[in-house]
Amino acid sequence: MPRNAFSLAGLALAALLLTPPAMAQQARPQGPQRLGAFQNWTAATHQENGQKVCYAFTRATRSEGAAQNRQSVTLTVTHRPAGRDQVAVSVGYALPRQAETVLSIGSAEHKSYGVVQSSAFFQSGSALIGAFRNGRDAVVRSPGPNGRGTVTDTFSLSGFSAAYEAISRECPPPRSGR
Repeated sequence: MPRNAFSLAGLALAALLLTPPAMAQQARPQGPQRLGAFQNWTAATHQENGQKVCYAFTRATRSEGAAQNRQSVTLTVTHRPAGRDQVAVSVGYALPRQAETVLSIGSAEHKSYGVVQSSAFFQSGSALIGAFRNGRDAVVRSPGPNGRGTVTDTFSLSGFSAAYEAISRECPPPRSGR
C-alpha cells in the first residue's frame, strides 16, 4: 500500500476518534426532554416523525377496583403540530373494544370517543383544559380488565395550569396567515 494511503487512513481514523462528543450526540435520536415538574404534573417534549410534540401528564393518585400492578396509569394533555389540547387517559390494561370511559371534573362528565389498547381519548379538549384549570381532581371511570366491573382512577389537577403553560410556551399554536 502506498505511503499516502496509510496517511489518509490514519487521518480518517484520527478524525473519527477525535470527534467531539457533542457532534456524536447530535447523530443519535433524542428521547423525551423534561420541561419541568409542577406539583403533581410533569411537562415534556419528544420528537414524532421529525416534529416536536409537547405534553403534560400526571399519574393517578388513587385507584379503586383494579389490580395493584397496573402500568402507567396517566392522564395526558398533548400539543401536536396537527392538533392541540388532545386529552387521553392510559388505564394500564387493555380496554375492551367500543369501551366507554367517563372523565369527570366536578359535576361535568366527558365521554371518550374511542379507545386504542390501554388508552381512551376525549373530544372537547379546550373545554377540558378549562375544567382542568379550575378543578381539583379528575376522576376517570372505565370498564375493568376483560370488561368486568368498573375501575375508578383519580388524578390531582394541582400544578396542571403551570404544566400546561410550559407546554404551550414550548409548542406555541401555529400562526394563522393573514
